[in-house]
Amino acid sequence: MAAKSSSEGSAMRQKVLFLCTANSARSQMAEALLRQLAGDQFEVFSAGNMPEEIDPRTLATLQSFGIDSGGLVAKSVAELAGQHFDFVITLCSKAHRECRHWPGSGVVMAWDFPDPKQRPEPNAFARTLQEISERIRLFVLVNSKQVQPLPPPAALTFYKALADETRLLSLLLIERAGELCVCELVEALASPQPKVSRHLAQLRRVGLLLDRREGQWVHYRLHPALPGWMAGIIHSTREHSGELLALPLQRLRDSANPPGSRVQGATQ
Repeated sequence: MAAKSSSEGSAMRQKVLFLCTANSARSQMAEALLRQLAGDQFEVFSAGNMPEEIDPRTLATLQSFGIDSGGLVAKSVAELAGQHFDFVITLCSKAHRECRHWPGSGVVMAWDFPDPKQRPEPNAFARTLQEISERIRLFVLVNSKQVQPLPPPAALTFYKALADETRLLSLLLIERAGELCVCELVEALASPQPKVSRHLAQLRRVGLLLDRREGQWVHYRLHPALPGWMAGIIHSTREHSGELLALPLQRLRDSANPPGSRVQGATQ
């Protein structure tokens, strides 16, 4: 059988349009996530009713999680007028009200995520990316017979990971800060670096953490594909564990190397 041409392959992909008011954060995240996860199955676009420049925090968050942000630009929905899309997905209620009857669309879906620019937590963009990633993976699973996303950690695996004090404190501190390097966790936990690194590696292997290397430094944050209920448990546990976290946080404050600093020799 003759190989399919690239134009034929493109024609077979379903077209997906993500809409948001400004096209500066949520819809750009969704476009980049779906393109990276299943770009061979979906042709992906995003646009806004009142487009603004892409928020630099959007690009920084995507890049820090290893998601390609190349080619992302803010666009007006007017630029896509007349095109047919198999799916039109709005990511805020305002966009859904204004674009619920997109001409020529197959399926119109409403995904309403809080605007990370208005969320109070310090890691708002990372949390929004995690939430959108979970929905994107479900969308791919439901709408593609060929793409099978990796399964999230099983419930038993998740709760076993929380059963160790070092792992639990590491997760709670990382959730609070958004991202921490090994050196910062060594300071906070007052534990040897090999021990901390061993537990972080275990959390990474089971899919709870994602790591990235920046020069000699290894940084950890919650995995963006972590199911919402798991991320919610970690967040709720952190909010109700002030006494448990008091001493680790005090160590960071008293340290000569508080969060954001870089201590030589703290990499794995």
